[in-house]
Amino acid sequence: MSHLPPLARFGGRVASGLLDVTDDPAALDSTGFWAVCADYEGRLTCARFADVHTEPVPAPVPGRWRGPGPQDWTSSLDRAAYTAAVVRIREHIAAGEVYQANLCRVLSAPVAPGADVDALTALLARGNPAPYAGTIRLPGHGVEIATASPELFLRRDGTVVESGPIKGTGRTEADLLDKDRAENVMIVDLVRNDLGRVCATGSVTVPELCTVEKHPGLVHLVSTVRGELRAGAGWPRLLAAAFPPGSVTGAPKPSALRIIEALETAPRGPYCGAIGWVDADRGTGELAVGIRTFWLDRSAAAGATLRFGTGAGITWGSDPEREWRETELKAARLLAIASGTYDASREES
Repeated sequence: MSHLPPLARFGGRVASGLLDVTDDPAALDSTGFWAVCADYEGRLTCARFADVHTEPVPAPVPGRWRGPGPQDWTSSLDRAAYTAAVVRIREHIAAGEVYQANLCRVLSAPVAPGADVDALTALLARGNPAPYAGTIRLPGHGVEIATASPELFLRRDGTVVESGPIKGTGRTEADLLDKDRAENVMIVDLVRNDLGRVCATGSVTVPELCTVEKHPGLVHLVSTVRGELRAGAGWPRLLAAAFPPGSVTGAPKPSALRIIEALETAPRGPYCGAIGWVDADRGTGELAVGIRTFWLDRSAAAGATLRFGTGAGITWGSDPEREWRETELKAARLLAIASGTYDASREES
């Protein structure tokens, strides 16, 4: 186990002085500032901190992060297995069982026992800035995460809730296909349905549909879904209605979850879960979808393993090789940063 102190960092906000940890989502409607991590499989960790202050992400310190070698990464699904799984999902679609399913793989590599996810966050902040970047470091509770997530899962301000599902990825806007836009609309409908379970009738709207957002090395199609929570609906009901995020599961969600479980060979963990913060005193919070996310696994006696997930949304219009390449595109820059091979000077301005 790491001997580093518990810490949470989200943008320019840093929390320290751990008070308590719980898996009860009702705590998020109590008092205090909470760091939140919900694994895709459902494990929830809520950590309340005593001290919260503003502090910029520190500059990377040479040698502070020692990542794996670029050749050390292994994938839970190799190219052949992944493309075969895409074909299988298309068969489920042809059979009318599902319209879309998100197929993911988990990459793993050994790292030094003293590896610190906050040091990796400093590197990510320079090499892959993201709107929902952050660290949650709770070594005593099995949570050590560095995320560069570009995707909003749930934002709450009082009774107003908002989600920003991403579906559709390319190197440039010209790479986006009709398939990407259709997929985005499918997931927007799913998110509208999820929020509609806890929001006032008629309050769920879509202020933005299929907006192109530019991120380091790629572009995404992003939509916004917004609603007003019903009286008495707090974090427990909101998470129960919306989790796991629709953009990383599929539609219909129950069918997609069943298909994903049958085809994927490794647990997703924090990847595709929810990562963020809740200020219970102010009734605000912001949880990102746990994509573009690294986490440390210290469960094996041999030492620490760094993990990273990547995936793609599969529809009837999917080409297996193109979906594999999308998973590579999403992972390449971040793996290079973690492995120390990323060179910003080689990128086009």
